[in-house]
Amino acid sequence: MKSASSVYGGFTVTVSLIDEVLRANLGDQRLNKRLGKIIEQLGERPECSIPDATVSRASMEAAYRFFSNDSVTPSRILQPHIDATCERISQCQCVLLVQDTTELDLTRPSQQVLGAGPMDSNARRGAFAHLMIAFTSTGLPLGTVWHKIWARERIETSLSDAERASNRQNTPIEQKESIRWIEGLRHARDVAAACPNTLCICVSDSESDIYEMFAEPRSNGDDESWPKVHLLIRACQNRSTTRGNWLDDVRATPCLLKSTLHVSARTAKIKATKHKREQSRDARSAQVEIRAAAVTLRPPYRADRDLPPVTVNLVLVEETNAPEGCEPIRWILATTLPIDNEEEVQMIIESYCQRWQIEIFFKTLKSGCNIEKRLFEQLPHVLNCLAVCLIIAWRVMYLCRIGGECPDVCREVVFCPSEWKSV
Repeated sequence: MKSASSVYGGFTVTVSLIDEVLRANLGDQRLNKRLGKIIEQLGERPECSIPDATVSRASMEAAYRFFSNDSVTPSRILQPHIDATCERISQCQCVLLVQDTTELDLTRPSQQVLGAGPMDSNARRGAFAHLMIAFTSTGLPLGTVWHKIWARERIETSLSDAERASNRQNTPIEQKESIRWIEGLRHARDVAAACPNTLCICVSDSESDIYEMFAEPRSNGDDESWPKVHLLIRACQNRSTTRGNWLDDVRATPCLLKSTLHVSARTAKIKATKHKREQSRDARSAQVEIRAAAVTLRPPYRADRDLPPVTVNLVLVEETNAPEGCEPIRWILATTLPIDNEEEVQMIIESYCQRWQIEIFFKTLKSGCNIEKRLFEQLPHVLNCLAVCLIIAWRVMYLCRIGGECPDVCREVVFCPSEWKSV
């Protein structure tokens, strides 16, 4: 029989959802106890509404009172789960701290959720959740590390494209929504400091290709003894370097290896989209060449500060003979991880491939836990429920991963006796 410890590096995992909130401190023991009951009931039937998931009218009303209690906040609900996640991280050799943003569409046919803000238009109301989820190098979810949730007060619809660009250039990053990526890196830095024996890699997609990310310190101390978090970011622009631009710089290096990728089919959600990565495409096999280089970036202009030059490593995965009419596959991965040999370059590519796991997590949260369909009248109550669903979605995804990759594992690795015996 294959054991979970042999597959996933020997770390342990809590056997019950209740264990993830045992150390919750909501300021009242009755609230702490109620949180355990709620997460147990919703965990058994995560796709159901609160009235369907709870066992009686009294427990249903108690759940709604819990989510509307002023002493209950997402941070207080999630803190024990975050602590447990860090304990799991400390038992791993390498962990990917993947951060990304998802929309919470709370648009209602008539009465809108109080506190929800406009999204891409005033017609859609909701909030945004920026999460950092920890995964092993094989994609096994370890839990939530950090979260930031906000709703926009308004969106500017009267400015021209030039005026928007000018505003973006002259607004300090601390006043932009994109500061969330920097804040996420800082929290990843804290995780690396708390887990010094674990290689922590902060992974994010092209939206985080911000120069301040590369310039941000990667450790909490100034000397080399402090543990550092590593960056792994997919680039979305061709940055200037001391030799030219980083795409030409890495293209000028010899090909390290070649590979064949399976490109999945894709249908554009909006037929009129001009974004290359959102257009429709057919499935095909793509022949790619892989190159790597170290480059020194020229800092861009900022109205309020001077940024330093930064040296980063690049890994280029590029399709050289794309079929006519097809957009060539091209990944530019900017990282602080070493690129001294083929094995290290392959590890970087494989690590970025695991970024997709957070998209699966978002799908689990929305389709499996139906968080956008929860009927609350106020946004803070939705967010309290979201915090509970984040823990449930983690465990659902964990069970799916370990069930698929290690089907013969002993049931008591993930289920406590009261759970499997009742089944």
